[in-house]
Amino acid sequence: MAKAYLELAEVAQLEKAADNLRDRLLIRLLSRLGCRISEVLGLTTDDIDFSRGNVTIKHLKFRLRLSCAECGQRLGRYHAFCPVCGNKVDKAQTEQQQHRRQRILPVDSQTLEMLKEYIDRGGPVLRNGKRLLFNINRHRGWQITRDCAQKAGLPKIVNSETGRVHDVSPHKLRDAFAIHAMKLNDSGDGMRLLQQHLGHQSFNTTAKYRKVAGEEQREWFDKLWSEDKP
Repeated sequence: MAKAYLELAEVAQLEKAADNLRDRLLIRLLSRLGCRISEVLGLTTDDIDFSRGNVTIKHLKFRLRLSCAECGQRLGRYHAFCPVCGNKVDKAQTEQQQHRRQRILPVDSQTLEMLKEYIDRGGPVLRNGKRLLFNINRHRGWQITRDCAQKAGLPKIVNSETGRVHDVSPHKLRDAFAIHAMKLNDSGDGMRLLQQHLGHQSFNTTAKYRKVAGEEQREWFDKLWSEDKP
């Protein structure tokens, strides 16, 4: 039967189902750090600080900026005429802009030990002068998570808003992390720390996990009938 999210015990089963250290470490980082699959696959050995017990997550986004070829005015995607010079936008100038962000996340001691063992065994690969932890792409990361979930006999995940059923994926491990954190502390400070940890730009994106966890609705419902309790 499908469920809304994975419990911690199920995440542990997922990790145990992995056949090798690389796959176990991939699942561990996704679930213990709550990172996006792209962030985990971008980790290098230089991003790990064993002395301080943290990792640095670098997030790089590329955006295209459109502008009028005549006057240089910035344009939206659907502009047919330039709002400044009035010329018809036949061919807009494009400029690729980089937006770099990073955040430093704490790592628990067990995961640090697993990272050290993986590195000592020669797991990282050298690419473009950097020692990447994983030499796999996003699709392969998705396959590993799905296959381990099937091997562990875990249920599929249902989207609480759309009702659609999905296989266990790397993002579902990020969801499991967020919901676990929300269950432990759904105060304003707790939600703010979770927002920073997950790297959400909008607080509303973080707040949705409170709804999925069901704690807020349960508290509200229990208060409706609190007077009936002996």
